[in-house]
Amino acid sequence: QVQLVESGGGSVQAGGSLRLSCVASGYTFRYCMAWVRQAPGKEREKVAVIVGLGSTGVAGSVKGRFTISKDNAKNTLYLQMNSLKPEDTGMYYCAASPSCPGGDDFRYWGQGTQVTVSS
Repeated sequence: QVQLVESGGGSVQAGGSLRLSCVASGYTFRYCMAWVRQAPGKEREKVAVIVGLGSTGVAGSVKGRFTISKDNAKNTLYLQMNSLKPEDTGMYYCAASPSCPGGDDFRYWGQGTQVTVSS
């Protein structure tokens, strides 16, 4: 069983930065882990993924601004978000599965952390 706890959300002005953290309990080494966001009235969007020993991918909407990383010693997943835009506003969830699922059908989810970007 894996539990995920996110932190680091908050309110910032456009152009600002935030770093989200997700502490995992249980075995997640080599798991597929991701940050998934959901804005009010919109579908969930998988913004960044990290797999295995560190292969990463980010959505086109955040490419060049967001970076996903993982500290295996601390069992912690990060999302560094720079040059934030109002459209980045939403609830950000940490998600994990033993292997990458289709879409965002991850097995384990955190409770989410809110990010609000004002113009």
